[in-house]
Amino acid sequence: MEFQVLGQVGATVGHHQVEMGTPRQRCVLAVLLIEKGSVVPTEKLIERVWAHSPPREARSTLYSYVTRIRAAIQSRGTETDGAELVRHAGGYALHVAPERVDLHRFRQLVKKGRAADDERGSTLLRRALALWQTDALTGVSGMWAERTRVQLDDERIMAYLLYQDMQLNLGRHEELLPGLRDLVASHPFDERLAARLMTVLDRCGRQAEALRLYEQVRSQLAEQLGVDPSPELRERHLELLSSASTPAALTPPVPRELPLPPTGFEARARELAELSRMNEQGEDVILALVGTGGIGKTYLALYWAHQHLDRFPDGQLYANLRGFSPTGEHLSSSTVLRNFLESLGVEPSAMPSDGDAQSALYRSLVAGRRMLVVLDDVRDAADVIPLLPGSPACTVLVTSRNKLTGLAVTHGARTLTLDVFTPDEAHGMLTRRIGTMRAAAEAETLMALLEHCGGLPLAIGILASRATAHPEFPLAFLAEELEGESSRLDALDVGDSSTDVRAVFASSYRALPSGAARSFGLLGLAPSSSISLSAAAALLALPIPRARTVLRTLEAAHLVQQHVPLRYRMHDLVRLYAMEVAECHLPADTHEAAMRRLISFYLRSAHTADRMLYPNRLDIELTPPSNDGASLPPIANTAEALAWFDAEYSCLLAAHRFSAARGWDTATSQLAWTLDTYCWRRCHQADRVEIWKTGFEAAERLADPVHRAMARWRLGFARGHAGERDGVIDLLNEALALFTEAGDAVSQAQVHQSLGWALSQRDEHELSLHHAERALFMYQALGNSVWEANALNSVAWCLAQLHQHDKALLHGERALELFRKSDDRDGEAATLDSIGYIVHHMGRYREAIGYYRSAVRLRNVIGNAAQEPDTLVRIGDSHAALGESAQARAAWERAALLYRGQHRVRQAEKVQAMLDASPR
Repeated sequence: MEFQVLGQVGATVGHHQVEMGTPRQRCVLAVLLIEKGSVVPTEKLIERVWAHSPPREARSTLYSYVTRIRAAIQSRGTETDGAELVRHAGGYALHVAPERVDLHRFRQLVKKGRAADDERGSTLLRRALALWQTDALTGVSGMWAERTRVQLDDERIMAYLLYQDMQLNLGRHEELLPGLRDLVASHPFDERLAARLMTVLDRCGRQAEALRLYEQVRSQLAEQLGVDPSPELRERHLELLSSASTPAALTPPVPRELPLPPTGFEARARELAELSRMNEQGEDVILALVGTGGIGKTYLALYWAHQHLDRFPDGQLYANLRGFSPTGEHLSSSTVLRNFLESLGVEPSAMPSDGDAQSALYRSLVAGRRMLVVLDDVRDAADVIPLLPGSPACTVLVTSRNKLTGLAVTHGARTLTLDVFTPDEAHGMLTRRIGTMRAAAEAETLMALLEHCGGLPLAIGILASRATAHPEFPLAFLAEELEGESSRLDALDVGDSSTDVRAVFASSYRALPSGAARSFGLLGLAPSSSISLSAAAALLALPIPRARTVLRTLEAAHLVQQHVPLRYRMHDLVRLYAMEVAECHLPADTHEAAMRRLISFYLRSAHTADRMLYPNRLDIELTPPSNDGASLPPIANTAEALAWFDAEYSCLLAAHRFSAARGWDTATSQLAWTLDTYCWRRCHQADRVEIWKTGFEAAERLADPVHRAMARWRLGFARGHAGERDGVIDLLNEALALFTEAGDAVSQAQVHQSLGWALSQRDEHELSLHHAERALFMYQALGNSVWEANALNSVAWCLAQLHQHDKALLHGERALELFRKSDDRDGEAATLDSIGYIVHHMGRYREAIGYYRSAVRLRNVIGNAAQEPDTLVRIGDSHAALGESAQARAAWERAALLYRGQHRVRQAEKVQAMLDASPR
């Protein structure tokens, strides 16, 4: 079976077409064929078939497409030649020999043709071009198809131009004319093809026709696109106009300007392979290695270049433009251009004085030569563009701390962004440098050193050099220097501005516009490792669109990284430098104002999300009210509230710790309140206790009786849920006394209910019932039906513990009715669980299972992870009572797994004991 991409998408066996279905189904086939056996994620397939508007049933429709494609392939039996469409976790892959797909056969032939001599190469390229039937991806529409069709057509043109180069070298210009004329007619704005046709016409003695073609193209570009011809086309025009003949040139010199390759470079295997892959994708290649200072861009560029010298037999040019030099000695592209011309044999006396003329001469000298041009440490695209050869045989390799987006947009540069080393790469690099015996002897200290470096190659290299300079010193000596954040950058200073981490970061900082530089320092103050766009806007006191622009500038400079959409982080060492910038260049009151804005943002956003999670919860009034104008995230429902808390949880914990350390007691107490529901829902019980310990200390300093009572109540409740016993009842009784003294009836009722729960955990059921009934009486007097339902459920539970099941069931059913009327799903789930427990102990086991399962479903909907395993245990109990041991074990095993995931060791051990004792 043969597969087609370069024309009508489909498959053939012999001369017979295999039916491949609708255009969208063919689009799926095309994606899988182009990806060459790689697993294509389901989401990626959906996006490529339906772009940004997939139907609701996109997954099921995609599955049907894949099923039909697989059936069409399998229906041909042995004729498929091993083609197999396989489902993998998260996606699909079509495994087929590359020679069975016309696109991959085309690319193989082009690759072989490029490496062959002109005679053999032109034959191979002619075979490659003959594989094109019509336009690629014919019969498939959509954004992805249109974009890919353009890219593949460009590959075709580049192959055709290479074929022509070889034919011209062999003197066969006449036979090129018909096909080239057709191609120019179908691509009227492709100036590469126009320039080549002018060359072929000139070789055929048709200079007048070539000049007319230039005028025709110039007119079309001006009238329809409003642009002038490219420099290459203008240069070809000038050559045609010149009647002077040029004597045969002497053999040009072959420059070998690459610096020595780095030694001991054994990391970055993935990036090296990716560079090679990008370089093989076509001709006229511009490769851009980008990343933060100290990430190892130059090392990787030189290592790759020396590994592939055979690809560039006509020479290698190298220039360090010092775009981010700590000394500020930036080398201009015009200086580099003159140096390159001299390297290519141009005598100073023959050097053109005009910059454009120099660029034209440079392009002429490298035309047709297989050369590598390495431009190291460039600042922006303007540094690179004058130095581009314009020859399809050349490769340009650029390194920069900026993203060089403009170069990608205007010249199709292929960008590879370098990240920090993986833990294994970092460990391997340091171990190789200091020796395996020393690394093994101080393995724990070695890991601490690497943690402080955060995978930054420059930092690891500095530590390695310091360690090898004093082999008799223990590594702990270095680790101690790195331990303190305030001295860590000092420990990474070896006295050389080109390899001092602080100096490397400083040169990037100095290149920033003033607004971005100020924002960089403020972002270093943020107490967590990442920050959202909304939070950053609040910190910087900027509207969100302006904050996004500033962050984009910092991201382009690789001083921040947008690791997930709309969230940003700094490397730990970059963040330490940003903190130094803030300390040195921003006033203290600016620091405080920025952090108060950030804490206020987190507090107000968390309060909004908490109200969405638990709208019937007792509310607090935030003080003081904020008027900073910061935009809060839109949170419209429970799912969005949970998602916001999930994303911001580590930031909220860091904000809470920062607020407490600064003595901002009101914010500390209120942040604890707003985090309480989420910590309960997600079973962060240890964090919940720590948060309220800090909130308790803040409340004590505030000396407000309500704050003090609230902190005692929630700390006691949190400790009880975490499984602690000592002091829980005392804290709740103290809270009750303070609320009674303050005349706060609502909070008194809340504490009574908490006391009822805590005493129930101690099996003090009579006293537990007393507090639950007291809470019920007070809630009924207050007229709040949801709070009344909570108390009814508590009373029902207490009665069930005292074996008063009929009375308990009446209370539970009344609670369920009130919760459902109020649409309180949290309370409804808790009551369903209670009723299940009650009817189980009334011998109605099948009915109990129904209640329990309804409770679990609701808890999954609202994200209440804390109580799900408790209910699963009881489901298992009911199955066991019915003699259904397999179902009982399944429920208990799931409960044990969840308990362990929530670090609830005691409960997990108890369930495991039940499993060990149950029949299999």
